[in-house]
Amino acid sequence: MTITQLQYVLAVAEYQNFTHAAEKSFVTQPTLSMQIQKLEDELDILIFDRSKKPIQLTQVGEKIVEQAKNIVNESYRIKDIVDQQKGYIGGEYRLGIIPTIMPTLLPLFLKNFVNKYPKVNLKIEEQNTETLIEKLEDGYLDAAIAATPLDNENIKERALYYEPFVAYVPENHRLNKLDKVSVNDLDLDDILLLEDGHCFRDGVINLCKSKKGFRDEQFQLESGSFETMMKLADEGLGMTLLPYLHTLNMSETQKKHLRYFTEPNPAREVSLIYHKSELKIHITDALKDIISGVVRGAIAFQNVKIVSPLHKK
Repeated sequence: MTITQLQYVLAVAEYQNFTHAAEKSFVTQPTLSMQIQKLEDELDILIFDRSKKPIQLTQVGEKIVEQAKNIVNESYRIKDIVDQQKGYIGGEYRLGIIPTIMPTLLPLFLKNFVNKYPKVNLKIEEQNTETLIEKLEDGYLDAAIAATPLDNENIKERALYYEPFVAYVPENHRLNKLDKVSVNDLDLDDILLLEDGHCFRDGVINLCKSKKGFRDEQFQLESGSFETMMKLADEGLGMTLLPYLHTLNMSETQKKHLRYFTEPNPAREVSLIYHKSELKIHITDALKDIISGVVRGAIAFQNVKIVSPLHKK
């Protein structure tokens, strides 16, 4: 039994296809299949049920995969120890980011990080929080950036920044004449929301639920992007709330519709999250330093307080 064989088993378990797993493992499909077959022969069991499409784990295969994750992770830890001792920051690093953060945060830090740490092969994917947590727990991601708190005992959270909510109020809206808005001014009846599954949507709903008289049966028009919600607001269909970083590259015309909140500003906590095993922590530390540095200069608000927790989506 070898670490490489266990890595191949984990790849097939993830992609449920030998060819795809071989491509992701950078070996030929016959090589990967032969190594897994050798492991099955050695153990005298079948790890995968090849008769099913897609390929599925057998009952004993599920137990082997769980143990293989631990063994492979511990082998990575040895390399981490050596890299940290040598001061080396490099290798593959898989990062996930939620959709409401990805478009605005990535351009702020990516170039700086790549320039400072050229030996890190950064692989980034966009997923919702639930999927990111699953991939962190399964070892398919090294870290992720999401709204917190999550209250997951397997996941560590390190706050990167607190991002204020900003109201986008069209000319014909009842709040347009206000210089600043407060949480008490909000009415879920006329707030355009992201579609279900976005944690920013849950944050807005939580904000409104903190008011007296909130009714769960109220109707909301929902959309999949902030840009669409702004266009709908411009058409007189309501107002919307945006994360502060999303407002930085708006046109001057659009910025005229922005209304900031009275203090304490409602905000979301954005954190770097990773598994409690803390693999590749030297790269995680480097990533946190870069992001915290650039965002600190981009967010003009100081002493922002979170007035409501976000749901775990």
